[in-house]
Amino acid sequence: MSRTTLRPTTALRRLMELLTTDASAEEYTAVAARARADGIDDSDVEEIDRAVSAALGVRKVLRRQRRREAELTALFDTASDLAALRDLDAVLHSIVRRARTLLGTDTAYLTLVDEAAQDTFMRVTDGSVSVAFQELRLKLGEGLGGLVAQTMRPYASPDYRTDERFQHTETIDHGVLDEGLVAILGVPLQLGSGPAGNRSVIGVLFAADRGPRSFSPDEVALLGSLAAHAAIAIDTARALDDAQAAAAELTEANTVIQDHATSMQRAAEAHDRLTDLVLRGSEVSEVAAAVAEFLGGRLTIFDPRGDVLARAGGAKGSRAPGPESLAEAVARARAEGRSVRHGDHWYCAVLAGQELLGSLAFHGRPDLDGPDRRLFERTGTITALLLLLRRTVAETENRVRGELLTDLLDGAGRDPALFTERGHRLGVDLTRPHLMLVAECDTDAEGRLTAGAQQYLFGREGLCCEYEQHAVMLVPDDGTEPGRAARAAAEHLSQGLGEPVSVVAAGPCEGPAALPGFYVEARRCLSAMRVLGLTGDGACAADLGFLGVLLGKEQDTGGFVERILGPVLEWDERRGTELVRTLQAYFAVNGSHIRAKDLLHVHVNTVVQRIERIGALLGRDWETPERALEIQLALRIHLVSQSGRGRTGG
Repeated sequence: MSRTTLRPTTALRRLMELLTTDASAEEYTAVAARARADGIDDSDVEEIDRAVSAALGVRKVLRRQRRREAELTALFDTASDLAALRDLDAVLHSIVRRARTLLGTDTAYLTLVDEAAQDTFMRVTDGSVSVAFQELRLKLGEGLGGLVAQTMRPYASPDYRTDERFQHTETIDHGVLDEGLVAILGVPLQLGSGPAGNRSVIGVLFAADRGPRSFSPDEVALLGSLAAHAAIAIDTARALDDAQAAAAELTEANTVIQDHATSMQRAAEAHDRLTDLVLRGSEVSEVAAAVAEFLGGRLTIFDPRGDVLARAGGAKGSRAPGPESLAEAVARARAEGRSVRHGDHWYCAVLAGQELLGSLAFHGRPDLDGPDRRLFERTGTITALLLLLRRTVAETENRVRGELLTDLLDGAGRDPALFTERGHRLGVDLTRPHLMLVAECDTDAEGRLTAGAQQYLFGREGLCCEYEQHAVMLVPDDGTEPGRAARAAAEHLSQGLGEPVSVVAAGPCEGPAALPGFYVEARRCLSAMRVLGLTGDGACAADLGFLGVLLGKEQDTGGFVERILGPVLEWDERRGTELVRTLQAYFAVNGSHIRAKDLLHVHVNTVVQRIERIGALLGRDWETPERALEIQLALRIHLVSQSGRGRTGG
């Protein structure tokens, strides 16, 4: 098959076709070779050679333009990414990936400067397979990247491993070798413009091959453009972070300001409310209710001993602080001069100078802060003021009441109606039955006993005074057994003074005229308590046995006999036995069973059985000297009373 001879016009047309298909350089030179092979004129061959050279020049320009177009497109896309910056990592990965694609390298990566450590670290990689390489850190001046960061100039190496321009280290060389890199190009990520003094390097962008390669100025410029975009992205992200942080700080500051304004407004309202309560002379319970409402928790006000004066707010089941926790926390609050947190409660001491008037405990706000904490502490001051006012009023009232009771004790021969009228003016009904409590303490040299007695009666209807170095209390009879009332008072006063206090209850007594006599009875019973070693206890005449019968104003002999012999008397009455007669005979013969059986005209075993029954009814200690004396006295009184009734009946 014959081949058409290649003419110049045909060759030109072929070259035009190759330009439209982006053919290889070999295909262009093949056109000239064919013309020579076809044996055309030398002049035509020269013309075709010039056409091939021109076509190759055009091809080179077209390829450069297409490459430039691709670079511009990549830069435009990068700029678009920056304009819509949402995720810095995504933008940096995109830049590194485009650098690798446009430069046609095996890998590309980006490092950032760590100002604190004065080195650079890997931030993003593309095409990397070595973990050791991805974890490299380069100090400023070390390796190619360290030198770029230090000098703010791009550097390229066709074979980094043999390039002596750079400071090689074992760590860097190991990472580069592990990644298999040979040719490396690095350009700085710079911020600022103008002289070097106004610029700073924040990182380095790299492109690298795993074989020898020389990077052209165009490639260096392209990588520099991408590095500039990366620097802008990082700077923009940092600016956004700073702006967001600033916005967050402003929001937080605004919240704090609003909270502070709200707290100050609440504090002002609370101050006005507390001031109004003080001016109106309100009770501490009203203060507790107001503060508990303002603070949103449970507030408890205690007296110096830890007894509750008032409680308000919070759940009814809220756990109150124990005595030990309260004492420890109040001691801390006094030492520090402000409120303290102990466990899940806040505490504040209520002070008048150095005197402890009470304490506050608040539960429900573990974060009691700023204005609210100051409000809690101000409540302590308000409470102290109210307690002082109340104490002043109470002292004045106690003085007037004490004068009335003193006059009652001195009032033999005075008109009872006048005393009754004075009592009515003080809210005391002297026509009602009353108990008289008389207390004494051996070490009361400063009147503390009377003050303690007045505090004991606080909030209760009654009178109190100091009389003949004793504290005398007159309280309405509410049905409480006198001995029990005396013991309760003795326990309270002893605990308050820290010293043993003896208390005797006399009464109930009716009418002002009977009071002096009951006081004398109580004094005699106090003397008997000292003799019996009952100091620090409480009692009434009935509790002192036969001494009480002898000392008691009413001399309740029947009650004494019933208390001592009641079980034996009841046994005889129900069963028709003669235990009382046997007891009388037993004592008459000094406790001899044999001699007693002669008096009773019964068998000795009968006497033994009766004595055992008496012991079971009266208790095992019935034959002790003290009990035996009481039993014999009660037996005598019983026999005398029985004889008297017999004579009356006859």
